[in-house]
Amino acid sequence: MEQKSTYLKKLFHEKKYSEIIDIIHNKIEEKDKNSGLLNLLGVCKLLNDSSGNARISAQEDFRKAYLKEKKTLNAFDALKNFINITVDIFDIEFREGRSVPEKFFDEILLYFNENKDYFSKDEGLASAIVRVFKRNLDIDNTIYYLNKLIEVNGNNLDALASLIYWNTFKGDWDQKKYLEYSKILSEKLPSYPNTKLFNLSSFKNEKINLGFLSSDMISTHSVTHFLKTVLADYDKKKINIFLYINNKKEDETTQELKKYSFKSTNISGLEDIDAINTIRNDKIDIMIDLMGLTSDHRLQLFKNRLANKQVSWCGYCNTTGLDQMDYIITDKHLVLESEENLYSEKVIKLDNIWNSHAGFSYEREFIIAPFNSNRFITFGSFNNFRKINENVIDVWSSILRNVENSKLVLKSSDVSVIDRISKKFKKNGVFNSIEFLPHKKKISEHLNEYKKIDIALDTFPYNGVTTSFEAIWMGVPVLTMKGFNFNSRCGESINKNLNLNDLIAENENDYIDKAIALTKNKKILDLRKLIYDNALKSPLFDKKKFSKQFFSLMEKIYAK
Repeated sequence: MEQKSTYLKKLFHEKKYSEIIDIIHNKIEEKDKNSGLLNLLGVCKLLNDSSGNARISAQEDFRKAYLKEKKTLNAFDALKNFINITVDIFDIEFREGRSVPEKFFDEILLYFNENKDYFSKDEGLASAIVRVFKRNLDIDNTIYYLNKLIEVNGNNLDALASLIYWNTFKGDWDQKKYLEYSKILSEKLPSYPNTKLFNLSSFKNEKINLGFLSSDMISTHSVTHFLKTVLADYDKKKINIFLYINNKKEDETTQELKKYSFKSTNISGLEDIDAINTIRNDKIDIMIDLMGLTSDHRLQLFKNRLANKQVSWCGYCNTTGLDQMDYIITDKHLVLESEENLYSEKVIKLDNIWNSHAGFSYEREFIIAPFNSNRFITFGSFNNFRKINENVIDVWSSILRNVENSKLVLKSSDVSVIDRISKKFKKNGVFNSIEFLPHKKKISEHLNEYKKIDIALDTFPYNGVTTSFEAIWMGVPVLTMKGFNFNSRCGESINKNLNLNDLIAENENDYIDKAIALTKNKKILDLRKLIYDNALKSPLFDKKKFSKQFFSLMEKIYAK
């Protein structure tokens, strides 16, 4: 058997995966297929075939490999692979719009509970289980095991970036903490030798070469609605726009955005140094990052400078921690003057609002509040479920208990975690007042769901942005709460730009009181018409005004 294992290793190094599969399947008796061989079989199936059938077959091999031995190194290696392939299958099903069972990860969680000590010490297992907790929207365990990952390997930059990002949902950190951890991440990001990098251009271009980098220039991401505002209305005699796409899967939205640009380049397959040199070669004057710590970020590119001026805008509403990120674009409502030292970037403020939505391509129609026909109040939130933390659930539950016959409508693409959210509302005794709406792929169908809502409830400390713009487009008032930093004041800025200060709560108790008061005096009926009439004239959707302010700001940055 030892001789056969040596031969299999030789074949593996020679990438003869089909031959290995044949040997393990047909030339080794079932009783002799130990955990190591079964694990190897699964790995070879994945390397040999990228189809869905291969993934399912490999998943079964990894399951058998773990169950065959348990508590051995080979078994734990197989368990890591089993978790990762299961998450991959989940992601593919989710991305392609197929329904995923609510208890999809229960088997993994069973194995996890049997081996918690090992998950805390092994980087591979901890990384794998974090992927599960993220998809289950288990914020506490996600943060706990990200911390464990960093304890095991302090140079795990993905874990550190994720730790910072996931703490935005919980609200336990103040802005000093975000800056502190972001600075640590910045220091650990790689610096590449100048000998391998093209020189930054010192040439003054005839026009401003303005670059945008993102992994999210696709139809499923909301950043496109804000990016389109500036791309669709600029002076091509003054500015050349370059798009740098960090996503292999381009779609019709990507193609639409490309049409607005002078040049577009997909850098998703490029290593860092090649990506830096590709962008530097375009002689970009101002480079704008649309991701921060979200998505498949490439902050290390900005650490090594892509342009003489670098700006963080739109996609991530907090500091990047990079000294090389020269500016962060905000507005007067988001960052107080006394707080500007808590951002590594120089805080620059647009006159009204930090971004403006491009709107939608079909006519609006005024919809009377559903209370008129239902005779009960319907609250709603279409925010991503990860924003609905314990405090949010407690506050919303208190509102439901105090507003007779009221309902709360929730909708998110994270359908697999409905059970988890439901349990929390059940614990608070208000589950019968909750309605979950199915995810809608078409934006028109999604927007129509706002017709069912009298009052939209914002999440905190991670406010909704796109969902608030959508609600307001449909004439639905949004109740929000004051925050403590850029990320948690987005709702405040949105409502202040609509002159709706009455819909900004001071704290959780005030949030509850304001929600109840809105239902008692039926002010929502007047608010709805007011919002509908004024939304498109407000800074939220005034594309021309915003575009003018944005490019004026770019010219000032360029002049400096």
